[in-house]
Amino acid sequence: MALRRRRNRSPAPPPSCPLLACTSLIGGAWAPNVIWYLSGGPRRFTELKADIPPITPRVLSKRLRELEKAGVIDRRVLPTSPPSVDYELTALGRELLPAIQAIVDVGTRLTATGASPMASQKR
Repeated sequence: MALRRRRNRSPAPPPSCPLLACTSLIGGAWAPNVIWYLSGGPRRFTELKADIPPITPRVLSKRLRELEKAGVIDRRVLPTSPPSVDYELTALGRELLPAIQAIVDVGTRLTATGASPMASQKR
């Protein structure tokens, strides 16, 4: 006897899915880390590189450009010699912090229970 196909009762997402827009932005390699480290205030490129040692300069540059283009961070050139650049979260970027914190909290619980794929890699 074949199973009857159930109707999906979830509401249809809007034509341009906001969930996809957000997850594709913060799902980029190291993007949540960059946002997290900027939560404490403005940082320069070398400071962010030191905050996230495994990230390559190329990937960090790419993430900073993507986050700036999306309106998540501001890039400010300082009038110093040699020129220096600060990166800072915008209001939109600060709105992402509770979501990232919630993901961190769930990830901590998953790791503690051994349910995380990362936990199985450490064994």
